[in-house]
Amino acid sequence: MLVGFTLAVLLQCKIQPASADEIDTRGSERSQRQEVHKRTADANALVSSEAPVESKTAPRSTRKPGAGSVKGPYYVDFRARTAASWGHAFVWFGKTSQREVEVAGLTPAGDTAAYVLGHLTWVPSETGASYGDLDPEYLTANYRVYLNEPDAKRVFAYIKKLQASSPVWNAETFNCTSFIGSIADFMGLKVPNRWQRPEEYVNNLKAMNGGRQMIQLSSSQ
Repeated sequence: MLVGFTLAVLLQCKIQPASADEIDTRGSERSQRQEVHKRTADANALVSSEAPVESKTAPRSTRKPGAGSVKGPYYVDFRARTAASWGHAFVWFGKTSQREVEVAGLTPAGDTAAYVLGHLTWVPSETGASYGDLDPEYLTANYRVYLNEPDAKRVFAYIKKLQASSPVWNAETFNCTSFIGSIADFMGLKVPNRWQRPEEYVNNLKAMNGGRQMIQLSSSQ
């Protein structure tokens, strides 16, 4: 009996430390898991706080696509593209729901000789689409702004009038950048100096206006 009692005491002594170790191990593992979860939560919170507003999930709208868009159903897109020498600036304009696009720009009419002569004097011009204006692979810069219907009618009418009243082109006095600058000025946008490469001109036009997308004409325009 004495031997049996001694063995029972020894076994109990061994079991208790083992159980304590196990409890300590489990407690440590639980602590580590809690720490990992806390760090993950902190990291997720940091990402959420640094993410732009647009990336957060927004409630679904019940409005139909294209119905009363905030940006406006019409647009003018100031664009620049590559060309054989200096480049070219022009505008696209139209309705967002339509694939058709109208093009307006100022170029010398004719071949290379007209372009060279246009650096010395005025030469006859063309104000519609020129080669490359509709090809996206030639595009180097663009700045699109949106208009509501009443304002779009006024701006589009001004573009048509400008096309009809621009019979000549000259590299120094009235060129492609000054042409689209006249449109931007009519729309109330800040306009950069016209003696810039078309790509720089369009990028500066966008920067000077803070990338503003919606344009509303004043009553005096």
